[in-house]
Amino acid sequence: MPLARIDLAMGKPLDYRKTIGEVVYDAMVETLKAPKDDRFQIITEHAGDDFIVDPNYLGIQRSKDCVIVQLTLNEGRTVDQKRAFYKAVATGLHQRLNLRPQDVFISLVEVKKENWSFGNGEAQYAP
Repeated sequence: MPLARIDLAMGKPLDYRKTIGEVVYDAMVETLKAPKDDRFQIITEHAGDDFIVDPNYLGIQRSKDCVIVQLTLNEGRTVDQKRAFYKAVATGLHQRLNLRPQDVFISLVEVKKENWSFGNGEAQYAP
């Protein structure tokens, strides 16, 4: 059960934002083996002063179009799966939106399965 939080600077059209969500979801299913229809995403735009991205950290030249993707997911994916996810998102966003790969920042937050409730006040994945 990944939960995707996608943050970007204000001003992009609805279709642009929807496409980002689609690319992230497709990459989750393909590379991280997330279940189909397990799509929970929060896409948020921020005013310039509220969206701070270092333009040069680690020698990567980022622009004002940088997109930050934070995925909370069950622990247990391999490093190779994570690398494939990073690549699939960056490549997909470049192909579909012409977003530069340098402008795709991704963070994964792994949690235990019992840390989810999908509703009804229950821990559906708890052992």
